[in-house]
Amino acid sequence: MSGSNGAFFKGAACLVFSAFNFALMAALAHLAGDLPFTEKAFFRNIVAVFVTLFVLLKGRAKNKSQGQERGPLLPKGALKFLILRGLCGSAGIFGNFYALDRIPIADAAILNKMSPFFAVVFSLFLLGEKIAPLPLAATIGAFCGALFVIKPGASALHSLPALAGFLGGMGAGFAYACVRKLGTMKVKGALVIAFFSCFSCALCLPFMFLNFVAPSATQFLCLLGAGIAGCLGQFGITYAYFFAPARDISIFDYSQIIFSSLLGLLMFNQIPDALSWIGYAVIICMAAIVFVYNKRKFTLEAKQ
Repeated sequence: MSGSNGAFFKGAACLVFSAFNFALMAALAHLAGDLPFTEKAFFRNIVAVFVTLFVLLKGRAKNKSQGQERGPLLPKGALKFLILRGLCGSAGIFGNFYALDRIPIADAAILNKMSPFFAVVFSLFLLGEKIAPLPLAATIGAFCGALFVIKPGASALHSLPALAGFLGGMGAGFAYACVRKLGTMKVKGALVIAFFSCFSCALCLPFMFLNFVAPSATQFLCLLGAGIAGCLGQFGITYAYFFAPARDISIFDYSQIIFSSLLGLLMFNQIPDALSWIGYAVIICMAAIVFVYNKRKFTLEAKQ
């Protein structure tokens, strides 16, 4: 294992913390009831807008007071990847929130967790990263597992929202590949989050003007709670990968499925069916295979 045990446990703890908050965000968004999913997506991001802008402005002010050279916020060529991240990330959130209102939250969560597999595929085009045979086979296996959750040919009341959740996971995967590209360009994480949050909120506004439903006090509190939980989840996953590399801790992100299943059962009496459980098992097994493969690959490379 690379790094110290302390860094590993801090990273794993942050990732589990992030997973819990994303599961809580999904549960609170579902609890908000019959509101347009774009309205829920807006509240999901508006908290992160204020938090990340505060972090950015505070950092710039600190640099200025210390007489440090601030330089441009964006390296050349970074804007197009920020826009792509905003478009695909917003599509990911829209698909996820649309699914959350219509299928069990554990199903929506596992479909959203297809994003790491798609990130591997899209990184091939954005970064030129080659896909080894085993991760490619695992990606295909995860897709097959997702079919058990989507249940094509079943009732459209389940299949269409599940497909939206799957496409949301695909959009999130492309967005994460863009984030990886931006990381190689040395764009600050807070700026990436702030741009995405502002972009996604702006994208929601036309839909909200056309179909705004005033939330009740209880619904507003649920939406606000979802926004706070989503923001905490975003920062949790960011700090997790500050402490430890993805190859060491990424598997812990799938603890969200456990949290979502428990919250779905306790809050909404949702019990996934047998096919969904099979799909969960297949996708998590594929994630575990990729996790072990990456660990062994890094260990071998480090010894050479």
